[in-house]
Amino acid sequence: MPSPKYVETILCLANSRRPGGACVAGKKFESNKIGDWVRPINAKHGNSISGKDAEYKDGTSADLLDIVRVSMSAPAPSDHQTENHQIDDGFYWRKTGRATWTQIVNATDNIQGPLWSDGDHSYHGLNDKVDEAIAKGLKGSLLLIEPSKLELVVASESKFGGGSVRRVRAKFTFNGTNYNFVVTDPWIETKYLAEPDGAYAVDGSRLCVSLAEILNGSATKLVAAVITSDRL
Repeated sequence: MPSPKYVETILCLANSRRPGGACVAGKKFESNKIGDWVRPINAKHGNSISGKDAEYKDGTSADLLDIVRVSMSAPAPSDHQTENHQIDDGFYWRKTGRATWTQIVNATDNIQGPLWSDGDHSYHGLNDKVDEAIAKGLKGSLLLIEPSKLELVVASESKFGGGSVRRVRAKFTFNGTNYNFVVTDPWIETKYLAEPDGAYAVDGSRLCVSLAEILNGSATKLVAAVITSDRL
């Protein structure tokens, strides 16, 4: 049987919704040591990961906070998304463990200053956009941060072109700056969209924040995962 060109073991810190499938991302994890960010992609699906792509041999699929071995065919950086690696979809993914809260804490990035670049906002967000010219000069698109004053806000928002949609947003402070990002964590969306509109305080969390691909002249900052100890 042929072998993959290389295999990365990652501690999965995001498994969020995106057009065409999921955005899966995590940090290299070897011998209990945390390494660089890795985002498995599949160009066949517009860089999304399908449920079949992320399938284990027993028929289940990789989940947030799993420790997973993923077969890769080549690095595939694109603009600021330098962490991208094309998967070899001829191989099952393999779960080797489950994260502990200590490992999540150890994986948290030590960031001084802004989340990439501040001052650009969407209509409903705050500091949630990065201009294309700035984004193309960045060296990464994934961070695991410890926010302060986190609230998950459920509300209806107007949509571009008309109508409205009910969303979950993360409203938080980081390094003294206020932010408001859309949440794309499916588990969090399911949980909080079942609740009445309002703001829900969350203590002791880590946020996986992601800078999406450039669209219409800017890249959008998203909360790809809200990680708390009870999710372990």
